Amino acid sequence: MASQSPPLTANDAAVEALLKKLTLEEKIKMVHANSAFASGGIERLSIPELMTSDGPHGVRPEQGRNWKPVDNPHNASTYLPTNNALAATWNRELGYAYGAVLGREANFRGKDVILGPGINIIRAPLNGRNFEYLSEDPYLVAQMAVGYIRGVQDQGVSACVKHYAANNQEIHRNDIDVNMSERALREIYLPGFRAAVQQGGAYALMGSYNKFRGQYATENAYLVNDILKGEWGFKGVVMSDWGSVHNTQDALRNGTDLEMGTDLNMVYKSTAQTVEGFKPEFTPALYDQFFLAAPALAAIKKDPQLLPLLDDKVRRILRLMYATNMLGPVKRQPGAHNTAAHQATALKVAEEGIVLLKNDGLLPLKKTVKTVAVIGANATRENAGGGGSAQLRAKYEVTPLQGLKYELGSTATITYAAGYKIAKGQQADPALISEAVAAAKAAEVVVFVGGSFHGYDYTKWGDNAYDAEAVDKPDLHLPFGQDELVRAVLAANPNTVVVLLGGGPIDVSAWAAQTRAIVEAWYPGMEGGNALAHILFGDVNPSGKLPLTFPVKLEDSPVTKLGEYPSTPGNPLKQTYKDDIYVGYRYFDTYKVAPQFAFGHGLSYTTFKYNGLTVTPGKRSATVQLTVTNTGPVAGAEVVQVYVHDEKASVKRPEKELKGFQKVFLQPGASKALTLVLDAEAFQYYSEARKQWVLEPGRFEVLVGSSSRDIRLTGSVVL
Repeated sequence: MASQSPPLTANDAAVEALLKKLTLEEKIKMVHANSAFASGGIERLSIPELMTSDGPHGVRPEQGRNWKPVDNPHNASTYLPTNNALAATWNRELGYAYGAVLGREANFRGKDVILGPGINIIRAPLNGRNFEYLSEDPYLVAQMAVGYIRGVQDQGVSACVKHYAANNQEIHRNDIDVNMSERALREIYLPGFRAAVQQGGAYALMGSYNKFRGQYATENAYLVNDILKGEWGFKGVVMSDWGSVHNTQDALRNGTDLEMGTDLNMVYKSTAQTVEGFKPEFTPALYDQFFLAAPALAAIKKDPQLLPLLDDKVRRILRLMYATNMLGPVKRQPGAHNTAAHQATALKVAEEGIVLLKNDGLLPLKKTVKTVAVIGANATRENAGGGGSAQLRAKYEVTPLQGLKYELGSTATITYAAGYKIAKGQQADPALISEAVAAAKAAEVVVFVGGSFHGYDYTKWGDNAYDAEAVDKPDLHLPFGQDELVRAVLAANPNTVVVLLGGGPIDVSAWAAQTRAIVEAWYPGMEGGNALAHILFGDVNPSGKLPLTFPVKLEDSPVTKLGEYPSTPGNPLKQTYKDDIYVGYRYFDTYKVAPQFAFGHGLSYTTFKYNGLTVTPGKRSATVQLTVTNTGPVAGAEVVQVYVHDEKASVKRPEKELKGFQKVFLQPGASKALTLVLDAEAFQYYSEARKQWVLEPGRFEVLVGSSSRDIRLTGSVVL
């Protein structure tokens, strides 16, 4: 992984000189949007507009300055697997490679900021935007995000980490007021953002829509001024999400540096204009009414003591511009678009991110097979264009059915039956099920490809949407009668592999015990069909591990069990995080709730032996050493996971917490000695009484395993 990008303050002398040349009106022009995805530049001083584009797993098609789609030959870009698939690789180097693809393609398209990574904690299983995020675990989030950010920014483009903070559901995202303990905030929801700033060197960060403890997050004094810019020393740009600013004074005083998009209702009231269709025809008059536009100018003229706050915003924007070589003597190197190397990265991430959840020997499939039935509407469905603002136009997208055909060529007969129809309100269809059962009976093996899906249309987020921005899923069940279909197919042919696509956990309890093999493929990107075929037929040994817990049923999830999702009725709507620090596996393990598939779980076609654990204490750290051996017949990769358990603490702590991991690739019979260092943070908790991180002296268990529920070796250390 390349080194961290140069600090944002490296060009501060030039920034200050340029800042002094700007008029008040010019400064105002720079802190708000002037079109759909750009903010104002100053032609007089050769300061360009700041051009942004949605990510987080590809560069979004051009929307045009007026939000209308633009026919650009380079709209068809590399469609990477979604962020949850990236996290499932548990491979830091792939995090960097993934970010580098995004950075090069954004650069090629003339973008200065790519709006990603999305790093909010996957807390609510029904959250429609979980596919854009990484994990339920803050350590895994931080480790994968840092590589992504550095990969982007090494290409001369700024990453924009989102959504800060406590944006853990889409339903009510604009009007919910989130409250949580300070300990939960510090231990669960902020570590990824802190790592993005302090380790990843992120140049920009995006505020979220929700309120936090009574104040909108984007203009939240505690989150932005006190923690982000104060404690963490962030010198970059805090950008609003589109429409997440609500008050001029709050935005001026509480650290909002750039308003991209605004509260349209406020603008229409002030300009007496109306919206036609989904995306309005923005005019200069509309942009001039943004909270950080004419209202901010009037406020500063009335109270000149606000001017230093404006200067700080412009200073941060100029820093970003110098860091990305928009300004200064060094010119940004050319980018690249949809190269073979980019497509290879998409394939690699998909191959390492696909998780083998269950296998009783059916997989890998034999290439001598002569008849294969592929069943399920997801086998032929392309997913690049769905999900809301994460929509992409892929250069191509290999579907699962296509990938299997490429894999087997003319050596086997492949039949296809949809089995179910993706349509609003659709339930099990006897005719389609009968067709699928007939295909299953006539084949040696069946590959069922189902699961969740993205919304059909960006303009209709709530229509047929299961994994999409602005909506949450209604439940964890397979939609459109798939449970009935799977049971029927399994009865017809027990040699059935069930492949799930989707943005998070799915309730498989209705048939999991009856199936021989289950594979989680997420949304695997443009090369997803090829990657899936490589896994199913053993060209690639699966090595993905779950970055989140699959509950047996929704009611086992802490946010549902505690009855505080999606909100507490009232005005405003409130959400108190009663699960506190017990998110994901921390809850399941501490309170002895059996998951369907545990955090960190993922099977292989080979076996691994762990031995020789030693834990050596430092003054405020520990060094973990062990040997891993591939004891099976084929090459493969194992993710060695290190968890810490505090044996005795003055506060209640989770049963175990992930504090280290390493992915190791081994040939059959090969061994590798691993060394993992656990620093002081691995043993600390946040003390609300002392308002600081605390490492209490005492004995800690060090648990090493293949998942949170598959601990192979146990050691201890006294600090």
